[in-house]
Amino acid sequence: MTTSDDRRFMAEALRLSRQNTGLTGTNPSVGCVVVKNGEIVGKAVTAPGGRPHAETQALDMAGERAGGATVYVTLEPCSHYGRTPPCANALVNAGVARVVVCLTDPDPRVSGRGLAILRDAGIAVESGLMEDEGRRALAGYLMRQTKGRPHVTLKLAISADGMLGRRGEEVAITGPEARAEVHRLRAETDAILVGIGTVLSDDPELTVRIPGLESRSPARIVLDRRLELPLGSKLVQSARDVPVIVVTAPGSALQVEGGAQGDKREKLTEAGVEIMDATELDILLAILAVRGMSSLLVEGGATVATAFLQADLVDRILLFQGTGTVGEGGLESPISPSDMPTGFALIHDDTFGADRCFDYERGF
Repeated sequence: MTTSDDRRFMAEALRLSRQNTGLTGTNPSVGCVVVKNGEIVGKAVTAPGGRPHAETQALDMAGERAGGATVYVTLEPCSHYGRTPPCANALVNAGVARVVVCLTDPDPRVSGRGLAILRDAGIAVESGLMEDEGRRALAGYLMRQTKGRPHVTLKLAISADGMLGRRGEEVAITGPEARAEVHRLRAETDAILVGIGTVLSDDPELTVRIPGLESRSPARIVLDRRLELPLGSKLVQSARDVPVIVVTAPGSALQVEGGAQGDKREKLTEAGVEIMDATELDILLAILAVRGMSSLLVEGGATVATAFLQADLVDRILLFQGTGTVGEGGLESPISPSDMPTGFALIHDDTFGADRCFDYERGF
């Protein structure tokens, strides 16, 4: 039976897990807390790159105090041999008395086996504590394991009159606080996606511009069926620093800027841009998942947003709303706080400066 202390320590494990979201490769970012006599004696999160795992780090910190302790872990301890021995065995060897797990692992190499190893060793095991919170913290990993695609967050910024901006014109919809939050979201994401229309209108960098987090910029993906990405764009110019993937129709090769004939694919490739042929969004997402990408932030405009919504490929919607208006001739948003797609529920309503952010989630 779980207690209020159990919830407090699991909340700490979940907080830890979020620290390395987007940094652990194909492995989930797991948090682990070791508690002895009501005191935290060890805690850790999965290291960048995916190893070492949280449990082994937390046990090392606890040392001999791990004997008879209770361990709180956000995901079922692994039970298979990879580059390191199973974490479930490490917990047994450490002599812990009780393990409280937030989520069981859907990975078929683990699913239930980690818990069985613990129970067979006489360790008390409880699972399902703060499960909803755990699913949110590990949404990307869980989606890639269960559906073979990244978890997709659609982010839109709309004006007070429901507009995304004006065609061919960059319009500031939200203030600096909201924009800083978007950069934080990028730092937690494996890839960010926009349509070519956004690139041609705004020439964005799509990087993380928070001091100290620049290295966490995600891969940048552009849906560009006709291969229109300008060679002089900020994306192309920075492609060797932060990956750029252009998703296009097979065989696309257009005239290079300035009237000179040439192979656009070759020019982009020489600049460090990867060209990917994919005709459907679900195929694209499957390819990204195979590459180990677990989370995708869609920042494109109305066309891209509508395409993902119609394909039923959106799991979370972040709708930032500014206080200003765009007026007549603006680009109308495909969704609004009063007009959400079926199946999405409001989870949070936050404020960033003068702007609001409505956080919607599709049921698990």
